[in-house]
Amino acid sequence: MMQSFENIPETACRSFQDALELVGRRWTGAILLAAVRGARRFGEYRAAVGGISDRLLAQRLKELEADGLIARSVIPSTPVQIRYEPTPEGHELMTLLQPLVNWSHRRLEGRAPS
Repeated sequence: MMQSFENIPETACRSFQDALELVGRRWTGAILLAAVRGARRFGEYRAAVGGISDRLLAQRLKELEADGLIARSVIPSTPVQIRYEPTPEGHELMTLLQPLVNWSHRRLEGRAPS
């Protein structure tokens, strides 16, 4: 059954585009996936997201914190510890992205090897 998209208001189209741009930023999906899989410290994210530079990881974590998808906490110890974890909204986003993950796997499996 095809879904009708004619009755979607213009404001919803803009917010949908904003959401696509948010999750479409390079490394964002991998960082969020690492978060819901249990990464908490910067080094754990770096290990889970192969190929990302420290500078870009720090930038993306700040962006995800500003977007309300990652929570940053400072633990006053020696040395000070910084922890990052997904917010409820971050968890919700990853749950909503699961069908996209499933679709991408089916699509990849359907392609003939080159």
